[in-house]
Amino acid sequence: MSFGRPHLRTSYEQDSAIFPTYFQKGAAGLFLIFIVLMVLGNGAAGWIPTWLFGQTWLNPLTLVLPFAIAALGFNILTGVTGQVSLGHAFFMGVGAYSAVTLGGKGDGGVKACVPFADNIGLLDKAGECGLGLPIWIWLPLAGVFAALVGILVSPAAVKVRGLYLAIVTVGLVFIGLHIARMLPEYAGDYESGRKWPKLDIRIWKEEVPFIDMNEDGKWLGLIYLTEEQKQFFFLFAILLVMMAFAKNLVRTRTGRALQAIRDRDVAAEVMGVPEQHYKRVGFAISSFYAGIGGALWASYQGRVSPVDFSLLLSVEFVAILLIGGAGTIAGTMMGTLFVELLPKAVEKLTNWLSGNLDSGGVIGDLANIMLTSGPGDFGPVSTSPTAPGWPMSVFLWNPVIYGVLIVIFLIFEPHGLFGIWVKIRNYWKGWPFSY
Repeated sequence: MSFGRPHLRTSYEQDSAIFPTYFQKGAAGLFLIFIVLMVLGNGAAGWIPTWLFGQTWLNPLTLVLPFAIAALGFNILTGVTGQVSLGHAFFMGVGAYSAVTLGGKGDGGVKACVPFADNIGLLDKAGECGLGLPIWIWLPLAGVFAALVGILVSPAAVKVRGLYLAIVTVGLVFIGLHIARMLPEYAGDYESGRKWPKLDIRIWKEEVPFIDMNEDGKWLGLIYLTEEQKQFFFLFAILLVMMAFAKNLVRTRTGRALQAIRDRDVAAEVMGVPEQHYKRVGFAISSFYAGIGGALWASYQGRVSPVDFSLLLSVEFVAILLIGGAGTIAGTMMGTLFVELLPKAVEKLTNWLSGNLDSGGVIGDLANIMLTSGPGDFGPVSTSPTAPGWPMSVFLWNPVIYGVLIVIFLIFEPHGLFGIWVKIRNYWKGWPFSY
């Protein structure tokens, strides 16, 4: 690379580098340091405001990380390969239940599963069965089993495209929910679910874990971390590994084949790219990511029911990709943060407005317009969390907000948040010139 022309790239390796410039490498390093300091500071260090990153936001941000892993898989299938899927929640469920079967603890292993419907007195033991394997076994196998299921269903999926493919994958979600109803001994009660293995790191099946993720203490004897901080750093490290793999996949022969199929599948096949083979590969990799994300999400939650892996969860991934930007790792991360943190942000805004209903001024007037606390008010948002109709509670508004945002981004910015960032970046690169 020439010193006189710092952005001149003379090889494919330079052009396809993850961080092609020293500025990008330095910015990525500073961003990681910033994340670590924010989590360690947790709003108490003085220089980090508690409203920006405190205990209130640590749990939602940690919950974003497994979704980001699953969203990376959805991006590989839809954004890179160009296959429209609405069955991503099904593969998350496959990974989650593979994890609980392999890693869940039970007195008699899988054969000791007790269906909830058989004995109501065994509520605490319903679905409590598993092989008790450590996380370094059940987590990768959760992704592998989800990938195997993806390969099994891919022959039916790769022969169709567009709307027909979306309909086929929607069927997988309802099949998964039906199987969960028919097998309560494995899925647990349909509404309350079952307990998942914790994120503790064990060498084998010892009682005392090598690293206990559910207690405050020193990480490997070096630095004191709370339970929430341990889980954040653990999931964040896994996300970084999965991001690196996804980014490098796009630069490989397989990634270029997947993108060729996305851009023009007929032309790609004429040029010698086996379309059905690479579509199956895309399906398998996407399912692997979904399985890992589903297993981590369920384990972090502790208790998950089959209804959590419904069609609405698949629609969330569609919103993530459309709002963030399809086909890009950065866009996927932006979309995941935006979509998954939006309900929490709306909830906090609603609570803040609710506390200022009687304050007067502009904020008080806005609160009275937006909120309703009784039969005499006419605001669209009810302060009651169980409001069944109009006005709706803030939780029922979330799907409406997703739909509105999808329509807005499709019309005004099809490239999503990543497209907005590119425009801002290019503007400052060319400033003060307008061309």
